[in-house]
Amino acid sequence: MMIRKEHKEFQQIDLAGPEWHSPPGYPQEIEQKILAGKLDEASKFGNRTRLLRFKPGAFTTMPFVHDYWEEVYLIEGDLTVGDLASGVQPIAFGRNTYACRPPGVAHGPFRSQGGCLLFEVHYYE
Repeated sequence: MMIRKEHKEFQQIDLAGPEWHSPPGYPQEIEQKILAGKLDEASKFGNRTRLLRFKPGAFTTMPFVHDYWEEVYLIEGDLTVGDLASGVQPIAFGRNTYACRPPGVAHGPFRSQGGCLLFEVHYYE
């Protein structure tokens, strides 16, 4: 059974609004704003669309692995994936880059020197 997202017409997204919060397990300098849907990781069900922003200098320390699909589009800013401490050769990316990750793929850690804004879609099959 597929969960459908709510119907939303075009609306202005307030990038400075109060709906931003740090996802569980992320540093405070990384925040998300849910645009649509709900992802229930405990039940392994659903989908969500969100914006994720890194403030300048924000970083994670460990690679991520999750059991849902993830599509990521880097709208603006810089994002470096990997670091030598975790054994992953760092690669820097700029705006207008995209990733699609199936469940179970390790990715990260992540760092942004100047900050960045990502558009993400997460879903279970």
